[in-house]
Amino acid sequence: METKQWSVDVYINEHGDDTGVRAVLTSSTSTKVEGFGHARRHPRDRNVPEIGDELAVGRALIDLGARLVRMADLDMETVARQR
Repeated sequence: METKQWSVDVYINEHGDDTGVRAVLTSSTSTKVEGFGHARRHPRDRNVPEIGDELAVGRALIDLGARLVRMADLDMETVARQR
């Protein structure tokens, strides 16, 4: 049985009511994939930065996951064509 470790670094940038996130996955073979997320506080909402962080990070991780699935789909197509 082989165990692999992949790491995700999450970078959160806050500017006023905007929160932007870049999530960078590094695989065990040093492949890097990035996902992005954004959140914006409505002017009438209470200022609770953690909520913006949670939304933006969640969106970045969803984007990252979608990009990984697309990469796998392309890889499967490539392998299928090689047969």
